[in-house]
Amino acid sequence: MATNGKSGTGKKRVLVVGAGAAGMSCAHHLANHRDKFDVTLIDAVDYCGGQAFSIPIDKERHGAGWLNQGVQGGSYIFHHTMTMFARQGYHADPVKLHVSFGKGDQFWSNVFPTKLLERHQKEIKRFKWIVSFVRMFEVFFALIPIKILMKMFFFSEEFTNTVALPMVALFLGTGQYAPDVPAIILERLITSPTYGMWYPGDKLSVASNQPPMVVFPRFEHFYQSWRKDLESKGVTVRLSTELTQVVKRDKNGVLVNLIKRTPQPDAHNINSAWVPQESETGPTDADAKEETEHYDELVLCVLADTAKRILGSSGNFREKHVLGSAKFADDITVTHWDSDYMKKHYENFYNEEQSVEKLSGVDQSTRVDFAKKMFKPMYYIKMYPQDLSKLEMCFDCTNYQSQFPPEVPFDKHVFQTIYLNKNCEKLWSIDEIDENKIIRKDWWHQLCHSWTHYAFVVPWMWLLNGRKHTRFAAAWTLVNAHEVAVMSGIAAAVDLGAQYPEDLERDKFALLCFRLYYLLTYGKWYRKKANPEGEGKDWASGEYGSVYKGPGVVSIERLTWREENGVKEHEVNDVQRILE
Repeated sequence: MATNGKSGTGKKRVLVVGAGAAGMSCAHHLANHRDKFDVTLIDAVDYCGGQAFSIPIDKERHGAGWLNQGVQGGSYIFHHTMTMFARQGYHADPVKLHVSFGKGDQFWSNVFPTKLLERHQKEIKRFKWIVSFVRMFEVFFALIPIKILMKMFFFSEEFTNTVALPMVALFLGTGQYAPDVPAIILERLITSPTYGMWYPGDKLSVASNQPPMVVFPRFEHFYQSWRKDLESKGVTVRLSTELTQVVKRDKNGVLVNLIKRTPQPDAHNINSAWVPQESETGPTDADAKEETEHYDELVLCVLADTAKRILGSSGNFREKHVLGSAKFADDITVTHWDSDYMKKHYENFYNEEQSVEKLSGVDQSTRVDFAKKMFKPMYYIKMYPQDLSKLEMCFDCTNYQSQFPPEVPFDKHVFQTIYLNKNCEKLWSIDEIDENKIIRKDWWHQLCHSWTHYAFVVPWMWLLNGRKHTRFAAAWTLVNAHEVAVMSGIAAAVDLGAQYPEDLERDKFALLCFRLYYLLTYGKWYRKKANPEGEGKDWASGEYGSVYKGPGVVSIERLTWREENGVKEHEVNDVQRILE
């Protein structure tokens, strides 16, 4: 490989670090201009996809042979994500979300009313009014932590911890930092007609809608296809290759040190000797030899603390301050099929003892009748009795992911229980899971969506991006969502001189989201370039065009299961067309 800045053809050489959604997206849009860019994409692990990957499971036992990890699904506002699925020949499947929060007397759901909601009717009505009030005076309340907001308006500890906080923790995966999430996020989840998961708020039940969501395709195959597509367009993809240090950034470009990693059997290479975090198995590749390479531009699609570390002495004061203000916690996900654990700690079925027929005298029997037959929780949250402000999260992947049959015996369901923040492990019940039913354990270094993130990190990214030949692209630049990661990669590519896709430019909601993101993180307003007539014009539907109706999403639930198993529509009873 040439070590001089520009290739022999005069093309600008760009190093993209991180082959997750952001890095792949950036490389993809740069690769559309082969005459302008010579792109190299690297990652320290031996697969593409970052936090989004798939694992094999026992199909005979569970009804499906694979499971998506890390990232499972999203919303119909994910226009960029679903467009990328379509470009590689994949699709997301629809689902209506059922949740189960709490256990016993502290249980509630969006599907049917419970005694907890009946007990807090006065607070729920006041909460609905307060949220609207906060929306009107958003500029004053935006960054106030939720825990402070709830105290300001005299909400009880039980209502705050069992009702308000789980609503936010579910949406962003905020973990134990949910009390510190800024009020604007809670407010927008209820008042925003575009990305408000719980919109419109219910003055009796807090949330009584079943949010329409999408379940992502098999990430293992999607990212493999995407990688092959990039390579066919001239992108050099080098996996098991780690950037250990940015040596220098000046007018001549960027000088970096790289090492070759030893691939692990599952492709998940653990931290190398260049990473200071402790590892149970000790550092690996300590004898790897660093090689120095030179590029014109650098795009860091890694976590903020990783970016700060590898920039090292080449980082300036602004970079160190902004990147250093991002907070992270270490969580562990246990993928298992221990139904006894689930029955002990969560409400998995319709609970007649906790159900109520009326709220404030208003009949709720229609919702109750539906729940008796159809309640299938997908997202769970458990509040620890020792400290109700601390949470445990869980997914019923069998109910949620679309490769599973519609009916699987509960003792064969696959679950993912997430134990949040290693500093709180004294509260964890991880040892109660039957070791013989554990499929896999994964540690995650997760962003904490504290109010400080929106005061000291997000508003200042425009001061970092594009300076010293460096750009930052990842979900942490705004919120931890696959769509943000994809958009951030496109933004970095556009800022380097790539073209924003014409079909997405005609999608008014996709364009609006991209424009606002680009303005926020680069301080620039993207100007239209495409002909207004053409593909993409009809992709945006619903309020403000937020509901995506383009390629990359289908209208039949569990279509993936049908396709993989050759099942015809007339052979099943649960065919639901939820998009008309």
